[in-house]
Amino acid sequence: MNFALFAQTQAGGPPGWTQFVFIGGMALMFYFLLIRPQSKARKAQEERLSKLKAGDEVVLSSGLFATIDRVEDKHIWLKLGGSIVKARRSAVAALATEPETQPN
Repeated sequence: MNFALFAQTQAGGPPGWTQFVFIGGMALMFYFLLIRPQSKARKAQEERLSKLKAGDEVVLSSGLFATIDRVEDKHIWLKLGGSIVKARRSAVAALATEPETQPN
């Protein structure tokens, strides 16, 4: 029997708990780099949509600029050119007075 080969197989690697530490670290990284920023952005958008009022100038997700005529629960009425159109609140991407955020 080759004792050198037997000694190498018995030496093993790091303890098993280090794998759990590594997996836990990866989970924390995913939370702080992906999940948390998305939830903060979603909450900020929901807050922005809840504060909409008549007379606000908004930018729709399609890129159109419009002025809010009146606000209902799930819908808003927009002055778009010479027309008044009905849209969902979620179609509003931002207020027109907010500065644009440039992607990095």
